[in-house]
Amino acid sequence: MDKKKILVVDDENDVLLMLEKRLTAEGYSVITATNGTDALVLAKSKTPDLIILDIVLPDMEGGQVAGRLKATPETRNIPVIFLTALLSKTEEGKHSPMIGGNIIFAKPFDTGKLLEQIKRLMPKEETVIY
Repeated sequence: MDKKKILVVDDENDVLLMLEKRLTAEGYSVITATNGTDALVLAKSKTPDLIILDIVLPDMEGGQVAGRLKATPETRNIPVIFLTALLSKTEEGKHSPMIGGNIIFAKPFDTGKLLEQIKRLMPKEETVIY
């Protein structure tokens, strides 16, 4: 069975490194990008099972990236989890943590809660009955 792939997109190298180490330890294959343009190319060429996407990126906003992903047939069904420093932990707790039907986590985020959401959103293996 192939490992589930997660594309992590963030312009902060420490966030990328931390998530890559943690997700790899959890058994996922991790692909990283530091901007929206690379994220779109990798999403189409590597077909990840899930994308963790920062909202503030150097070339385009994460919302624009997500919009382009949803408008492309090959990537439209990939679940997206947003990360952002634009939302405080207090705001995250007061409001539904969703943007356009996608989960959002305020930075710094609780890695345990993020892993719970990843497991919940990760596509399930199809069972083949012979």
